[in-house]
Amino acid sequence: MAVFFPLTFPIAAAAILSTLLDRRYYSWFARFWGRLGIRLAALKVTVSGAEHLPDGPIIVMSNHASNFDILAMLGYFPRPLSWIAKQELFRIPVFGWSMRRGGYIPLDRGDGRKALKSMEEAARQIKAGTSVIVFPEGTRTRDGKLLPFKRGGFLLAVKAGVPVVPVSIKGSFAINPGGSLGLNLGKAVQIIIHPAVTVPEGMKRAEAEELLMQQMEQAISKGLV
Repeated sequence: MAVFFPLTFPIAAAAILSTLLDRRYYSWFARFWGRLGIRLAALKVTVSGAEHLPDGPIIVMSNHASNFDILAMLGYFPRPLSWIAKQELFRIPVFGWSMRRGGYIPLDRGDGRKALKSMEEAARQIKAGTSVIVFPEGTRTRDGKLLPFKRGGFLLAVKAGVPVVPVSIKGSFAINPGGSLGLNLGKAVQIIIHPAVTVPEGMKRAEAEELLMQQMEQAISKGLV
């Protein structure tokens, strides 16, 4: 993975400068960075199910098996996405500054009150028209199997009240398994977009979160078979 870091910082710096003219340019640099990383690793990314994407802002929920999930989604998902990422990443010089300029949202996983505030900010951005991606597992899987989902993303979905789109990323675990420094080049990655799920109305929040969690787990798991 070391080859990617020297490329990240100049692209991040250029993205920061571009936002001084127009923040919309940021998504172009994010897509460029994602596709460059994929090409350097000689990966082939295919996307299916784009017809399932509804109009307007959405929340995307996906499994997370490899660092290359991020590059694949940045480079090839049919529409720009904002990210909720762990706070530590925002402390990295240039890279973290770029994330802030891009409207990405830091999440302090060690402080419940601050985490809730991050979710409220994310819900505000979504209602204003921004689409967001969440990895509900909270971290990369170490064995390729889907991890239990954390509740934060589902709280966000209920607060925002927009369609939630389950996505299965298949094949990325073979490239760079969680916790591994190894890199297997030339693999194929599939981004499988499933039909959107509407946040239930008239249900208690906890019940709505639980139902969404079950629906996301079923859809994402189905795409990984």
